[in-house]
Amino acid sequence: MDDIDSMFTDLLGEMDLLTQSLGYEMEPSEMSSSSQRENNFSIGFTDLNESLNELEDHDLDALMADLGSDLAETEERLSATKTGHVHTQQHKSGYSTQQQNVRAPISLSQMSTLASSSSSPSPEPTKPLPPGEAEAQAKTDKIKLALEKLKEAKVKKLVVKVMMSDGSSKTLMVDERQTVRDVLDNLFEKTHCDYSMDWSLCETNPELQTERAFEDHEYLVEPLSAWTRDSKNKIIFLLRPNKYLFFKDPQIFYLWKKDQKHINEIKERHKELLIKENFDGPSLIVPDLEGLLYLREDGKKSWKRRYFLLRASGIYYVPKGKTKTSRDLACFIQFDKVNIYTTTDYKQKYKAPTDFCFILKHPQIQKESQYIRFLCCDDEHTLSLWVNSIRVAKYGAILYKNYQMAVRRASTISSTLHLTSLPASSPSTPTVHRANGHTSQEDLPEPPPDFIPPHPPGWGSGV
Repeated sequence: MDDIDSMFTDLLGEMDLLTQSLGYEMEPSEMSSSSQRENNFSIGFTDLNESLNELEDHDLDALMADLGSDLAETEERLSATKTGHVHTQQHKSGYSTQQQNVRAPISLSQMSTLASSSSSPSPEPTKPLPPGEAEAQAKTDKIKLALEKLKEAKVKKLVVKVMMSDGSSKTLMVDERQTVRDVLDNLFEKTHCDYSMDWSLCETNPELQTERAFEDHEYLVEPLSAWTRDSKNKIIFLLRPNKYLFFKDPQIFYLWKKDQKHINEIKERHKELLIKENFDGPSLIVPDLEGLLYLREDGKKSWKRRYFLLRASGIYYVPKGKTKTSRDLACFIQFDKVNIYTTTDYKQKYKAPTDFCFILKHPQIQKESQYIRFLCCDDEHTLSLWVNSIRVAKYGAILYKNYQMAVRRASTISSTLHLTSLPASSPSTPTVHRANGHTSQEDLPEPPPDFIPPHPPGWGSGV
């Protein structure tokens, strides 16, 4: 019996170690206070109330309308369930009873009324508030109601603070159905910036000193939900010129063994052929990247140089005394459960040979762990080769679809902005073009009132 208890204790210890490595904090259910629950709905704020206060008025109104719609749908389902239950009971018992107490869906205005009436059963008449205070009170009431309804919503929603490159921030409401592409479009409207395909949403982890750009197809709520309660992580909206470098200059990755002069002279049509050849076939072809990288060994501070090879399924290395043949390769890591992160100042933090490092880890690992894989490159170019090629190996053709969508989106918006900037022509006076393509004299715009016509040719020369 003692042996069984000892084995069980050891098993619990191993489970606890694994849990800590994944960034979880196991707590009893009775310790889940309201403030802890509210942290599940906001990212980048001390509490949910603060995050809702940061929302712009129209975003808060949209949230309330969305929550009201959620509640109405829930009430309809409950009504349908109750009705079906009553009909089933009638059929089983053989007699009919009149349906009672079936509630109709509640509108947003009714929700507000119910909230105020439940908090004060018999309110005393109060003096009307000044306009400024009335607006503030209205927003406070909305926030109180939103706090309650967020917890009942059928679709998970997060209030997210997004940092700008200039140090300012924007507050967004994001739900689990929205992709990163949707959030980027929302930010374009809020910031009025250009619609470049290089804009990215990045997560930073100050404890691990890492950064990763979310891919456009990812559902943003999913990776944010992996952050720990006390996380200091941030979301940053910034330009990343290398975001789609793989598709802008595919020769850098597929012809990496060639000399730099040959790579730079590749024409656009050859770039398109490279993309078509490697992405439009029956299976995606990953760059045959290989070379020496520095590996930080588990539990040690030293970095050892090893020969690594990239394959579609993961990264492999050549064990000592072995060759580069497939049968001799050992699997270093597979990509299905991990993401790739670039790093900052690892030369100082981990005594890396250079600062051009990247790590591979499970997204739920938010602090130092034995399950993180550390690799270091000789220079920035090699780092770019490995990071972008690993992204293609992990996500495959969907990354190319993200690029195509970003190109279409940028070109569509640019065309729309160009059309809206053109001066509107009057429909009553259509422009008349002559045979030589010039506009007739009478269709030219009128000069301004203070316009002084230039002197005719030869004027003042005495001719």
